[in-house]
Amino acid sequence: MIKRILLPMAVAFTMLSACNSSDTGRKDAKSTAITQKDAEWESLFDGVTSSGWHSYGKDSLGKAWKMEDSALHLDASVKSDWQTKNGGDIVTDKEYENFHLKLDWKISKGGNSGIMFYVKEDTAKYKYPWETGPEMQVVDNVGHPDGKSPLTSAGSLYDLIPVSKNSVKPAGEWNAVEIIADHGKLDLYLNNEHVISTTLWDDAWRKLIAGSKFATMPDFGTFKKGRISLQDHGADVWFRNIKIKRL
Repeated sequence: MIKRILLPMAVAFTMLSACNSSDTGRKDAKSTAITQKDAEWESLFDGVTSSGWHSYGKDSLGKAWKMEDSALHLDASVKSDWQTKNGGDIVTDKEYENFHLKLDWKISKGGNSGIMFYVKEDTAKYKYPWETGPEMQVVDNVGHPDGKSPLTSAGSLYDLIPVSKNSVKPAGEWNAVEIIADHGKLDLYLNNEHVISTTLWDDAWRKLIAGSKFATMPDFGTFKKGRISLQDHGADVWFRNIKIKRL
């Protein structure tokens, strides 16, 4: 009688052990997949130092760019013409070709800034990053004149393609951005809304440039590899959670 009872119990215990082992294996595999996925992303700002960035055409970051509360803040309290004293546009130390960029930004009331990409850093030819790199607009839509037109409002591909919808948050609030540039296909997202989709470097792209303020800049929008740039347009602006994945 005891043997008859113990045998089913042994079988059940064996099956339970096998299930637990299988579950552990699945969890380990899932954990490994998540770790590998996270490893694909490169942090471009550690929240504490300016490592990985420098002012355009210089070796280090201007003092007006400050690290505060895990954010990169341009303190524009002291002006220098239309930009900031000891500020200026900043660029990544590295260049990127096909990439997926994510970051958060917030702008001061009436402020204006931008996120540029495929910037060619050659100060002998180009004084500013926007002479070569297209820009996803950062602006206070309510308090700045650029916000009145979809072509230059927040989330637009500045002066080239208007936003498909207004998904920006008010000045002083954080906005989440994604820029995906993959073998000529460009997609822009603002607060999880897909606001721009286009193709770079084809005839239609060249036609867009010819009808814009960049028409007099022969190399604008032509580079297929370059730096990421954050703009100093003379207004307080904050950036955080900056990361990139090469595609």
